[in-house]
Amino acid sequence: MLDKKIEDTFISALHDELILAMGCTEPIALAYASAKARELLGEIPTKIVAVCSGNIIKNVRCVKIPNSNGQRGIEVAVALGAVGGDASLGMEVLSGVTSEHAEKAKRLAKSQCSVEYLDSDIPLHFIIKMYSESNSSTVEVRHSHTNIVRMKKNGALVFSNLEDNGIHRSISRESYSVENIKRFADEVELSKIEQLIERQIRCNMAIAEEGMRGGYGLEIGKTILDACEDTVTSKMKAYAAAASEARMDGCDMPVAINSGSGNQGIASSVPVIVYAREKGYGKEALYRALVFSALLTIYQKNFIGKLSAFCGAVSASCAAGAAITYISGGTTRQIEDTISNTLANIPGIICDGAKVSCAAKIASSIDAAMMAHCLAIRGKVYAESSGIIRDTVDNTISSVGHIGRVGMKETDKDIIREMLEQ
Repeated sequence: MLDKKIEDTFISALHDELILAMGCTEPIALAYASAKARELLGEIPTKIVAVCSGNIIKNVRCVKIPNSNGQRGIEVAVALGAVGGDASLGMEVLSGVTSEHAEKAKRLAKSQCSVEYLDSDIPLHFIIKMYSESNSSTVEVRHSHTNIVRMKKNGALVFSNLEDNGIHRSISRESYSVENIKRFADEVELSKIEQLIERQIRCNMAIAEEGMRGGYGLEIGKTILDACEDTVTSKMKAYAAAASEARMDGCDMPVAINSGSGNQGIASSVPVIVYAREKGYGKEALYRALVFSALLTIYQKNFIGKLSAFCGAVSASCAAGAAITYISGGTTRQIEDTISNTLANIPGIICDGAKVSCAAKIASSIDAAMMAHCLAIRGKVYAESSGIIRDTVDNTISSVGHIGRVGMKETDKDIIREMLEQ
């Protein structure tokens, strides 16, 4: 029987992390904070300065911003939030932006917005400074995309939440473990999570279908199905990649994200949905598999952090592969072996910023996760002496998380330096 405390923890985590976002989450976070700063300012600004950590710069520079008429960049994100954003909509802040707003933002971004580098130990950290003829406002965000920790107007502090600043918290094994996640997925009353999971299915498959219709990036989803054998795995890769590519290329359709990332939300859900539909699994089986995949992604990302040099497609695809083993009736051991086999293979994929080629990384990661699944179902798993594989799957997840969060800090700095020199 599932412990009530664990059930409550997991349900709360699902509601916190599977939120809707329109567009790549880093420029949307900038637009959200900019919209809040404009509210505080009380008028359209004449000048905006965005002071951003390296990871924010890395993840904004290459993606198109929804409803911007194909524009890119930090300056555009903050300008669009200032002239047309609605902060009350959270990560869908730009959903009401019009073409007129986009043109105003383009002019504002070109002449009155600037970007400064923020030397911070916090990967997700930025400050929006906004000015008009007679007023100023400041909004600071740390650790997660809408986590405002400080606001000022005309230099006076009007809000502060620095005490609860979202610094990485170690996860209690009493709550989070692969075994407990499986037990929750097995036992939770569907009525407690049905609306949340149904929204995830509806939104993430809608943008996948949009991506498959083409016109985004390199049309990787269509290419996979045209060039590869028409298998279930090919369809899983194609639809997940197409969803990511559409999102990175400016599609204005919302995505149910996971742990602050739309690509993680897509990679942890779309392959499972496609697999379940192709294999004829019913709604209950699909819902439980998606709950398992979502929580396993959250579990892994809690060790790594929101932003890192470690590609989030690995964690999410690993979770999707384990969910495929789960929905196929695999034992707890086989599910754990799927995770270990995936993490023995592809933990070295780096994050060099959000862009359309993230779709290719998702496709490659799903391919690796499905190979890991096939091996695990046949009782084959890499031993704990294989590289970073540890004595238990939970220790492996912790070890990989430490590498992603701590070990790859210098890698992250080098990636950012290389990108800024281009």
